[in-house]
Amino acid sequence: MNWIRVCAEHELAPGETRVVWDGDTPILVLNYDGLLFAYEDRCSHEDYELSAAPFDAAEGVLECLLHSAKFDVTNGHPLCPPAYAPLVKFPVKVEDGAIWTRDDR
Repeated sequence: MNWIRVCAEHELAPGETRVVWDGDTPILVLNYDGLLFAYEDRCSHEDYELSAAPFDAAEGVLECLLHSAKFDVTNGHPLCPPAYAPLVKFPVKVEDGAIWTRDDR
């Protein structure tokens, strides 16, 4: 499987996000206090983009704007209804000064 380049490592500061595409799959990459996480840019409750909402970097929470479902960015697990399923998580790595991810399903 081919890795998709997100950006240079210095271009994604703590509290920031980026969306990249692996084929037809939008991937939301987040920098949470220096740790990188990648999830499908889609709420597990409804087919709505999570990148439309601001990332709460202080709490480590993603909130869907459509129905206010909240997710823990460290593991993708839902924190409240109406979401009950976790987010689809993807691998992320730093190599040669760049951040990389891929849809590994």
